Amino acid sequence: MTDLAPAIILVRPQLGENIGKAARAMLNFGLTDMRLVSPRDGWPNPDAGPAASGADMLLDQAKVFETVEEAIADCRLVFATTVRERGMAKSVATPREAAAQIRHKIQNGERSAYLFGPERSGLANDDVALADQILTVPVNPEFASLNLAQAVIIAAYEFSQTIDATPAYQPAFPEGQASKDSLLGMINHLEVELDKRGYFKSEDRRAHQQRMIRNMVTSASPSEQEVQSWRGIIKSLARPPKET
Repeated sequence: MTDLAPAIILVRPQLGENIGKAARAMLNFGLTDMRLVSPRDGWPNPDAGPAASGADMLLDQAKVFETVEEAIADCRLVFATTVRERGMAKSVATPREAAAQIRHKIQNGERSAYLFGPERSGLANDDVALADQILTVPVNPEFASLNLAQAVIIAAYEFSQTIDATPAYQPAFPEGQASKDSLLGMINHLEVELDKRGYFKSEDRRAHQQRMIRNMVTSASPSEQEVQSWRGIIKSLARPPKET
């Protein structure tokens, strides 16, 4: 499978055996880029190996990050897997539609990722705000309970089915979306300048306002050129006005 196959990012996973089962599910369909964000019990975890049932290679090569921002920095398209309504203005895709979009990114030489949250609580709103779209599996609404490995294997299976398919998705920006590293750099730049000018007046509302800014920017899926243009605009607005 291509080196640009999507990364599976487990955010704050709790049990080593669930990490192992997720690795097994990934390798069933040829995915090998496992990334762990702040695993609760540290890494490596002795409980992961037996549950991986032979997918030890993935566990040995798994990359560990402290934050979601670091884990997605090299990705152009990120899907946050969740079944809960988040009250965010984000597009929602099925695993099949997400796989088609990821395949298109690969053809453009760009990397994508799926975010999976902790087993007990799922992704936090701050995690979801960093994603481009929400991925929801169309399960029985009266029993929408999937464990971590089940969710991973559904995403991996649907991606595997796109190998010979012609993608239906047509991107808004032929030149490609900006990397998350570039996008988050622009967001941080904007937040710094807004803070200097007193935009975040209430500390109680700061986190909510920052989340809204990140959600608005990531949902727009700007291109690299647009991000650079916005950086220039922010710099220009931050300069003192010229005397006339």
